[in-house]
Amino acid sequence: MPKISLKNVGVNFPIYGAGASSLKKSLAASVTGGRFGKETGVNVVQALSGINLELKAGDRLGLVGHNGAGKSTLLRTLAGVYEPSVGEFVREGTLASLIDPSLGIEPDANGLENIMLRGLVMGLSKRKIDSMVDEIVDFSGLGDYINMPVRTYSTGMMMRLAFSISTSVKADILLMDEWLSVGDAEFTEKAEKRMKDVVSGAGILVLASHSPALIAKECNRVVHLEHGRLVESS
Repeated sequence: MPKISLKNVGVNFPIYGAGASSLKKSLAASVTGGRFGKETGVNVVQALSGINLELKAGDRLGLVGHNGAGKSTLLRTLAGVYEPSVGEFVREGTLASLIDPSLGIEPDANGLENIMLRGLVMGLSKRKIDSMVDEIVDFSGLGDYINMPVRTYSTGMMMRLAFSISTSVKADILLMDEWLSVGDAEFTEKAEKRMKDVVSGAGILVLASHSPALIAKECNRVVHLEHGRLVESS
């Protein structure tokens, strides 16, 4: 059974060569939403602090908050991109991350090579990727372009490829930063159906969004983040 557990989790990013005054200005200018402090004498941005969260099969969690509140940082922590600086984090079950579908796409490699590269980034074995290639190519609708370098693709074609790869694997836990959509009119209908299938097939969904309607539609739990802290949950 899939499970996510965070107990008093914090994520700090060290800032080297910056004094407290310049750090304050940098934070204000970038509107990160994080807090600043010190850790063993080094200035840090406290991107997440005191996060306590328990998720089990059937949970559909919506993350809400202003830009810089910590939603994307929390998603990346759940994905294993960021390691907690403090606290305890446990995740059980296979993971699919749709935080950045273009992650691992190499412009100078062709479509087939990118299927392999992106699959490896997703943690799949070469044998598993090989077994999925035909289905991914067919779904993408790229035809002979699959053998061309991605730098020759239009933006819509590149997103077709990235979307087709990223949604090709069913997982116990699905992480999303906004609803993933493809702005290619010919591709939109089957992409929407694929997204609904991927979401419904996940044991746990964690979705960050600025859309109250989307959160209300897809989620049965909601947490509100502010300056890297959970300030409200329902």
